[in-house]
Amino acid sequence: MKILLLSDTHGYLDDVILKYCEEADEIWHAGDFGSIQISDTLSKITTLRGVYGNIDSQEIRKVHPLELFFEADGLRILMIHIGGYPGKYPANVMERIKIWRPDLFICGHSHILKVVRDMKFNKMLCINPGAAGKNGFHTERTMIRMEIGNGKVTSMEVIELGKRSS
Repeated sequence: MKILLLSDTHGYLDDVILKYCEEADEIWHAGDFGSIQISDTLSKITTLRGVYGNIDSQEIRKVHPLELFFEADGLRILMIHIGGYPGKYPANVMERIKIWRPDLFICGHSHILKVVRDMKFNKMLCINPGAAGKNGFHTERTMIRMEIGNGKVTSMEVIELGKRSS
């Protein structure tokens, strides 16, 4: 299954993002959609799984939960917008990780692209795709494309979308 993972669009989609969306079997959005129109547009392209972020309106919060735990192609996945990273998880996230034992932990919020394994939690793969939108303190807009199947993540690729100001 081909997955496009993005976060922190902050109300912004361009033709480059949309092109990658059309190639995906599913789009996973780790919060801060920025507008319900972003969610609506993405969900018309293919299956959308997402969580709301700290800037998202009540309208978005009615459509997307605070956290999402699901299984896909043999992987247990936990997604939450403000998630931290190995050794620096907020208490609520640490609780969820201990209960659900995900194989893949996805978050956004920091606008910092990060892919790292948490050796403390069964080599859980932690991914923050950075920020795909133009608003924020990041300099490069990023997202991640990957494939999942048979309990594994393969063909992971960071997609650089250009400078934030462009």
